Amino acid sequence: MDAILVTGGAGFIGSNFVLRAIAGGRAVVTLDALTYAGNLRSLAPAIDAPGHRFVHGSINDRALVAKLLAEHRPGAIVNFAAESHVDRSIDAPQDFIATNVNGTYELLEAALAYWQATDGAAREGFRFLHVSTDEVYGSIAKGRANEDSAYAPNSPYAASKAAADHLVRAFNRTYGLPTLVTNCGNNYGPRQFPEKLIPLVLLNALEEKKLPVYGDGQNVRDWLYVEDHCRALLRVLEAGRPGETYNVGGDGERSNISVVESLCAILDGLRPRPGGAPYAELIEFVDDRPGHDRRYAIDARKIRRRLGWRPEVPFEDGLRRTAAWYLDNRVWWEAIRSGAYRGDRLGLGRAAPRRAGA
Repeated sequence: MDAILVTGGAGFIGSNFVLRAIAGGRAVVTLDALTYAGNLRSLAPAIDAPGHRFVHGSINDRALVAKLLAEHRPGAIVNFAAESHVDRSIDAPQDFIATNVNGTYELLEAALAYWQATDGAAREGFRFLHVSTDEVYGSIAKGRANEDSAYAPNSPYAASKAAADHLVRAFNRTYGLPTLVTNCGNNYGPRQFPEKLIPLVLLNALEEKKLPVYGDGQNVRDWLYVEDHCRALLRVLEAGRPGETYNVGGDGERSNISVVESLCAILDGLRPRPGGAPYAELIEFVDDRPGHDRRYAIDARKIRRRLGWRPEVPFEDGLRRTAAWYLDNRVWWEAIRSGAYRGDRLGLGRAAPRRAGA
């Protein structure tokens, strides 16, 4: 079976995808720049597995990508490499342009040269899968965004992902590169960097800190368990039609405050507070994020009808699994909290956001 080049494979979704692909018998080359959210500990179960190779490097390094493609001759590239936190994009949008836009362009150029130099069945079967977000569609007042909905990004992060999506589409339409794009809802699950809503709230609760929620907490997101997302991506690689976009949603619309309250209730059962007080007492509403989208909602009927994928993990079940994973893997997140996982270069006390939102 052909290898897969996975970019950004030491991040949250990327590492879960790499582990699932390897468990399924796929050979994987993982490329990651190991910026603040890239964590080799997330790949620990497979870092030395047969058929897996990790390479430290950036998708902006076209020569390195070309070298890896020539050496390993993968049948697919799956691009997870991205800056992804909205708060960080507000503070430092240039980093998002550098990785999400320029990096995607460099990766596309390397992929195109590799594909054009390939022939026969290898050329016919090659795929470039770009993993994107539902945030490109902007805030959805009514209904759900489908693959034909207009883009209306409202944050520098969303705008950078929208630009990358357009580049991927252009390389398909202009040069014939067999690309695929997926736009997914909010992922949650094991190995998520603790700046995002669920792990931040979970770890703050365990440390008896305030649980900050933006605004009135009524911003709505479509939540998708990360393992369901990884199954969808493998299915798109296997049967998706080049040039197409597939929305991946979990039918898990929840307000931020309801997510936090559900997580508090789960922790009350799994790890009660000293004295027995409910974790929900720690919830604190804070000033809203600038340009905070009110609601994201994904119409995932296309991937269900055409590829037969559907989510398998109900939200409450996935949330309980997620809480249990963090409780069982304290060493993983304590290394992030301290900065030890990357030689303390991060200085997490400075970089960690003061507020949480999705």
